[in-house]
Amino acid sequence: MNLPIFRTALLALLLCTTAAHAQRIAFVDTKYILEQMPDYAAAQQELDRQSKKWQDEIDERWSQIKRLREAFNAEAILLTEEMKKSRQQEIDKKEQEARDLQQKRFGVGGDLFKKRQELIQPIQDRIYEAVKEVAGTSYVAIFDIGGVGNNVLYASEKYDKSDSVLRKLGIRPGQDGKDAGNMRGEEPEDDGGQAPDMDKDRPASPNQGGGDRGNTITKPKQ
Repeated sequence: MNLPIFRTALLALLLCTTAAHAQRIAFVDTKYILEQMPDYAAAQQELDRQSKKWQDEIDERWSQIKRLREAFNAEAILLTEEMKKSRQQEIDKKEQEARDLQQKRFGVGGDLFKKRQELIQPIQDRIYEAVKEVAGTSYVAIFDIGGVGNNVLYASEKYDKSDSVLRKLGIRPGQDGKDAGNMRGEEPEDDGGQAPDMDKDRPASPNQGGGDRGNTITKPKQ
């Protein structure tokens, strides 16, 4: 079963389950929420300003390299082999430095990524906390439809059936697995159709079921 079909089936299952227990699910559009926040707009402007500054710095490096290479090609006929080798090495070194700088600024985990984390993460954390407060004891789950995939931002702990699946597989949770100290606690196989104890609600991992999106809300670090 591919991932989009699995997510649709999971959502349908949750809808049926919550209807049976007279509970509710909801969704939020975090992309829309972010676009309405002045703090987010200011953060994006700062990111754009810093990104342009770094890109201009890199462009200037490559312009300088282009001028050096054009001068080298024009003067090559007048240079000795040793001089040619020295000039070529100088150009090669500057090209490598330009590539290294570009990776440092815009590569995975680079300066732009760190700046985005610094500016955007606090805003995302505020939204995440607001989602939990809105959920309160009224919702079994809250989804994010603000991008590719439907991330679960909030879910009732009562519906975590991971241990039940392990027992069906003949594995005692917390004993037979690698993480033997991670005890979730025993739970009955059948809850008898009772509504979940919403006092035990907990947030789900916001990245569950979703890909890498610029506006995905990430769970605050504890």
